[in-house]
Amino acid sequence: MSGKAMDMMPAGTTSGTPQVLLSHHLKQLKLPTVLREYDKVARECARDGVDHPRYLLRLVELELIDRERRVVERRIKQARFPAVKSLDTFDFTAIPSLNKMLVLELARCEFILRRENVIALGNSGTGKTHVALALGLAACQKGFPVAFTTAAALVHQLMEARDEKRLLKLQRELQAVKLLIVDELGYVPLSPTGAELLFEVLSQRYERGSTIVTSNLPFEDWTSVLGSERLTGALLDRLTHHVHILTMNGDSYRLKQSAGRRRAAAMAVAAEQNQATAETGDQPSTV
Repeated sequence: MSGKAMDMMPAGTTSGTPQVLLSHHLKQLKLPTVLREYDKVARECARDGVDHPRYLLRLVELELIDRERRVVERRIKQARFPAVKSLDTFDFTAIPSLNKMLVLELARCEFILRRENVIALGNSGTGKTHVALALGLAACQKGFPVAFTTAAALVHQLMEARDEKRLLKLQRELQAVKLLIVDELGYVPLSPTGAELLFEVLSQRYERGSTIVTSNLPFEDWTSVLGSERLTGALLDRLTHHVHILTMNGDSYRLKQSAGRRRAAAMAVAAEQNQATAETGDQPSTV
């Protein structure tokens, strides 16, 4: 074939064909990391004298690592965390009443396999939500579906679903998650209907899935939220049958942090003022 004829051939039918086809096939197979990395890894392997099986192994490992990262990110998004927090950023020294070893053990997520519950009790601002979010994040990283909500938001969601004739569907969805986190039980009193709906959800999870509940109230005061001693007793009976209790009483963690930030800001302002005063005093007199 003449050079002129070769020039007239459609693009992608000569030397570019393997790359075009490879790109197409990798997209069809949903291997975006292999598509992104194969050329760079090929050059590295050629430079280092790596054989073809090890080259392929490197690519597959990169794809698996990236795929697991994407799966974890998807679980975190589906969990609807208000913020992503880990135990690495939690100050255990600020809450001496908290059993650190128990929290670290729970972060291994074996309690989820055993369908056990966790209840964090303590006054406001002591880090209960932070710990719950950190355990939820660990569960996502371990491969468990997680759902996060506040008690008030969950009750509102349940009542809305009941009014729209889709309560059973929502209850099945809540029952299906391996870990349900119900935050802030006790901050808002519930209506009799709301308390009954919340009881149903938590009862349906009994010995079927794990639940984390955080509350600013001791157990004896839960009646003030649920409005019924009978309902409170039945709920506690189910929640505490297989349970790990985290006691988190102490000074407000958030107030301590806020006070620390204010002190740091005040010290910074004072330092600037002192420096400005010193610089003014060093100026030669013009009199």
